[in-house]
Amino acid sequence: MKLDIYQVDAFSQHPFGGNPAAVCPLTEWLSDAQLQNIAAENNLSETAYFVPRDGFYELRWFTPTVEVDLCGHATLAAAWVLIHALADAPEVLRFATRSGELRVTREGDELAMDFPAKAPQPCEPPAGMLSALGIERAEVFGTDDYIVLLDDEAQVAALTPDFAQLKGLPKRGIAVTAKSTRFDFISRWFGPNVGVNEDPVTGSAHTSLAPFWAERLGKTSLTAEQGGTRKGQLRCVLKGDRVIISGKAVLYMQGTIYL
Repeated sequence: MKLDIYQVDAFSQHPFGGNPAAVCPLTEWLSDAQLQNIAAENNLSETAYFVPRDGFYELRWFTPTVEVDLCGHATLAAAWVLIHALADAPEVLRFATRSGELRVTREGDELAMDFPAKAPQPCEPPAGMLSALGIERAEVFGTDDYIVLLDDEAQVAALTPDFAQLKGLPKRGIAVTAKSTRFDFISRWFGPNVGVNEDPVTGSAHTSLAPFWAERLGKTSLTAEQGGTRKGQLRCVLKGDRVIISGKAVLYMQGTIYL
């Protein structure tokens, strides 16, 4: 069996920026074991698979170790492949996922993803989490991830977490964030629980970060940058209980998988 595969750098307009995702278009689903093995072999933070149905696409995402409920950058990468590499993509891409229906539209040279917004609530950090991040004290909030608010973006850039200590926390991952001088906010995201120590750009984390910062900054349209050594840029617009997350993407590699 031969499968097409694309590697797309999402949330960047240049190769080697943003967050790389693999995309495998399928006509029918492979077994879960095959999907997971391909993702492990790719060894990227996410591999996306989609199967066309009548008027929409079934979409699934896998890290090297687990299937996840929501992934922004691999959704952006899948949309890029449908629009730029395959024929006859509709104006509005409809994806059926474990998180419900997601829609992606073209806005100039950007792709805009319509995701459910999530409102973080104050919470107590689990024992050892802040020390594993190298932080003495900080405000902590929770949704799918822990959100750790710092006073200075330089503190975020300087973090060198102990990933072994972060593994096993009750939530999916940890987003550490601060107000920025060049963007509305910046962040880094750590997810050893899902096999990704640090994700360069996590679109799904911005379903919580956008409402979080919209409330603090008193604005519904926000610019953001995420990443440590490797960074990507996003635009977020809060619309009621939805958040529109937009960014650019670029093809890095195209090839064939032999099974």
